[in-house]
Amino acid sequence: MDTLIFLTILVVVFALAFDFINGFHDTANAIATSVSTRALKPRTAVYMAAVMNFVGALTFTGVAKTISKDIVDPFVLENGSLVILAALIAAIAWNLITWYYGIPSSSSHALIGSIAGAAISAAGFGILNYTGFLKIMQALILSPFIALAGGFLMMSLFKVIMKNRNLFKQNKRIRYLQIGTAALQSFTHGTNDAQKAMGIITMALIAAELQTSDDIQLWVRIAAATAMGLGTSIGGYKIIKTVGGKIMKIRPVNGAAADLSSAAIIFGATLIHLPVSTTHVISSSIMGVGSAQRVKGVKWGVAKKIVMTWIITLPISATIAAIVYQLLALFF
Repeated sequence: MDTLIFLTILVVVFALAFDFINGFHDTANAIATSVSTRALKPRTAVYMAAVMNFVGALTFTGVAKTISKDIVDPFVLENGSLVILAALIAAIAWNLITWYYGIPSSSSHALIGSIAGAAISAAGFGILNYTGFLKIMQALILSPFIALAGGFLMMSLFKVIMKNRNLFKQNKRIRYLQIGTAALQSFTHGTNDAQKAMGIITMALIAAELQTSDDIQLWVRIAAATAMGLGTSIGGYKIIKTVGGKIMKIRPVNGAAADLSSAAIIFGATLIHLPVSTTHVISSSIMGVGSAQRVKGVKWGVAKKIVMTWIITLPISATIAAIVYQLLALFF
């Protein structure tokens, strides 16, 4: 078999594996609040999220196109298939490490950092598309702050609406609302995160000269959506425990407010074709909701640990990818 075709097949396999792992790693964030407030049983929440992720993944392609061309140009990237394979191996490794320890790190940061690190290792810093790369980084950096403010404002609105009402009765009703917000959260996750693997596969197809445009082929969309849906069905209970209870004590109204604000931000990013970290957005929304209720109610020590993981993910994944590329280059 031709080496380039073999590498392309490997990239497709690893990209779908990344999407599968993303399913049980990141999707846990989308349903964590509804599970922690007992609005949904864990198994029910996981299956619902799997279906909504699949639907969301098939609906849009703008983020996939951004990933496929805005970090590096696949049309000029030498050894492109090897670069992409190294990036995927590094991103998967970091995702598995953080999943094992129950740390809600960003799959988006891991993947984007890995692509940049592997490309730089192969062709130097000049290979990066700095305009597109900086645009993506701005979205990744600004979205948590927007989510923090969005969570604060959404919770403040809920407090005004619920003023002078029986909290116990409202909690029972809001649990029903949470079923809808969890489904919406999972849908928006699919519209953004699943497209990252689609973009990677498209990069590999272009690098192997198997297609001449950045259009996302239908089989790529279906394969990525299926991989994420299956991954979601496995569940990510360690991440659920961290996001759903360790940041703050979550009641139904808090969960609904966090879900609505974060879903709006993720979907907004999808509409303007920008990848964001669902982990960052959801965790930040929860912190914003907690701050609107009582600043001391947020467990800032846990939040600090999560933020530190966000910060180190990109450089660590880039370094791992650079090393993996050099190792792979010895064999191909």
